Amino acid sequence: MPDNSVGAATQTLHASAVALGNRGLLIRGASGSGKSALAMQLVALGATLVADDRVVAVRRPEGGLHLSAPDTIKGMIEARGFGLLSVPCTRALAVAVVDMDEAETERLPETRETVIAGETLPLFRRVEGPQFPSILLLYLKGGCVDR
Repeated sequence: MPDNSVGAATQTLHASAVALGNRGLLIRGASGSGKSALAMQLVALGATLVADDRVVAVRRPEGGLHLSAPDTIKGMIEARGFGLLSVPCTRALAVAVVDMDEAETERLPETRETVIAGETLPLFRRVEGPQFPSILLLYLKGGCVDR
C-alpha cells in the first residue's frame, strides 16, 4: 500500500492516524488542532501509529479504506516543542474519523458520517476532557453499542 490498481481511489490527507490491531482511526483537523498530540496519547495507551501529518488513504474496489504513512515520514511523529520521535508504525483499515476542529457539545450525540476517498465512515467531534483518548481507544476495541 499505497496501491493504484484499477478501481482503487487514493488520497493523501493532512491528518494523523493510529490503529488498534487493524482497526484504524483517522484524526483530521487544522494545523495546531491537536492531531499529533491525540495520536501520541493514543499510542501511549496502547494504539500503534499509522501516520502523522500525512496519511495515505486507499479505497479498495472490494471495500474499505486502507491507511498508511508515506515512506518519507513512516515511523515518525512530531512532538511539538520537543522534536520528531521514532515509533513503531503499522497499516490499518479505517473504522472512524475524528474531527479535531469541532468540539462535541451533546452528551449523546447524533450519528455523523463523512466520506473519504469514496468510503463512508463514522465521524466523531473532539470531546473536551482528559477522557477523550480513552473513549477513542475503547471505540477501537469494541465500537459503539448504537452505531
